[in-house]
Amino acid sequence: MSSTVHLQPRQRWTGLAVLVLAVTLVAVDATVLSLAIPSISETLRPSGTQLLWIGDAYSFVLAGLLVSMGSLSDRIGRKRLLLIGATAFGAASLLAAYSPSAGWLILARALLGVAGATIMPSTLSLIRTLFPDDRERATAIGIWGAAATAGAALGPVVGGVLLEHFWWGSVFLLNIPVLVLLLVFGAWLLPESKDPNPGRWDVASVLLSLAGVIGVVYAIKEAAAHGVLRWDVPVTAVLGALALTVFVRRQLRLDTPLLDVRLFRDRRFTAAVLASLIALIGLSGVVFVTSQYLQLVRGYPPLKAGLAELPAFAGAVVGGLLTARLVRRTGARTALTAGLLVMGVGIGMLGWIQQDSTYLLLAAAFLLVGTAEGVVYTLGADLVLTAAPADKAGAASAVSETAYELGTALGIALVGSVVGALYAGRLVVPAGADPAVATQAGESLGGAVEAAHGLPDTLAGPLLESARTSFVHGVNVAGMLAGALLLGAAVLSWRLLRGLNDRTAAGDPERSASASASASATAAAEPERTPVH
Repeated sequence: MSSTVHLQPRQRWTGLAVLVLAVTLVAVDATVLSLAIPSISETLRPSGTQLLWIGDAYSFVLAGLLVSMGSLSDRIGRKRLLLIGATAFGAASLLAAYSPSAGWLILARALLGVAGATIMPSTLSLIRTLFPDDRERATAIGIWGAAATAGAALGPVVGGVLLEHFWWGSVFLLNIPVLVLLLVFGAWLLPESKDPNPGRWDVASVLLSLAGVIGVVYAIKEAAAHGVLRWDVPVTAVLGALALTVFVRRQLRLDTPLLDVRLFRDRRFTAAVLASLIALIGLSGVVFVTSQYLQLVRGYPPLKAGLAELPAFAGAVVGGLLTARLVRRTGARTALTAGLLVMGVGIGMLGWIQQDSTYLLLAAAFLLVGTAEGVVYTLGADLVLTAAPADKAGAASAVSETAYELGTALGIALVGSVVGALYAGRLVVPAGADPAVATQAGESLGGAVEAAHGLPDTLAGPLLESARTSFVHGVNVAGMLAGALLLGAAVLSWRLLRGLNDRTAAGDPERSASASASASATAAAEPERTPVH
């Protein structure tokens, strides 16, 4: 059982400010690199595959370790693991900033993922410790969710400001002063909490979960980029699926599992996790391709491109903060489904953009996607916490965060691979261009822009026109496919949450009073659950 920490209101909200700082940092780091892709392409000259790995190595590793680290935080202390992770995050940021090659940058991004995996679940589980009252916790999760989604949307803006004045490594050095603040104020303001009877930390389960997640995601990524006939795609898919199967069976046998897979019997929990996963696939894919579209197709400098994506940031903040009020008016089922529908429409609008489309179309799409993601992610996090036992807050939070990061990784992998494959299939290299130029241009749009710099105008012009047209076609198709995926997720969530008493999530007053009384009477009250039929 986990102990309840009794704090004054000022202590609770200042503690939340520290957690918001932490989650914003990790979320920003997931997307801040998107605007630096052209600069990295020019400096480190990565291949098309390396470019995708630079984008998603962070999220792959983070997703693979979140469940393990969430369970570890329940054992050694959520505050302690948060501070350890922040220190490691700073060291990995320095390595990333001064990476001499694409391979080193991929390694540094992976190490950032390891460190980030210790931070994210600790933040959400500490919110449960700080706020035993349901209404206060709903508001706190709304602020936390706004920080997470807004951080992801804010990443390109921050990157644009830095890239306007410094080299691409500066987007990582930004982490250092923020981490210093986090370490100082976190050690001072945050309470420690953990499960006093956690059982042993099963290393075999850790390895199985990591191998399973990375294996399956790698197979999906490579299949999207190169097809299913490459030998490593079916091999890694089978090995990953086998590892996950063994992992689930092992959890069912253990007295103290790394992840209580029985949580997925609760439809609230399952719907929340799936909604967060699919929503992040759409959001991260949009950020990844539109950042390149704005700079390499429309010719925006980094700062202008970052500012162009600002409606997504504003929408994410508003959506996250208004989630509790929206749920009290419409119910959790309606709010979650509507959020997924609106997000699908926003992403689907990318199917109609062209090289010279009015910016208003893009701004509308960004605003819809950001606002809907703020609602979906915040409500998903609240549903996960209310469905899980209090003493397993870290592990349950880690599942929510795994969905977030796995969705980010899959979004970059799937959307990026679809766009890349369609781009390469339609690209026409002018006759007379060197074969090496054709190869470089076929790797990515950034490669085509770089290759055109060394060509005479008679060849450079047609190459750039074909490259930009091909890339926009890829964005159109990927946008429509991702939009359809979100619409399907909306239907699935509506079905999973049928029969749910909508006043069981996001700050219902009656439930809040009951939970507060229960928290005061017992040190480990489990949140009241409403059966879902």
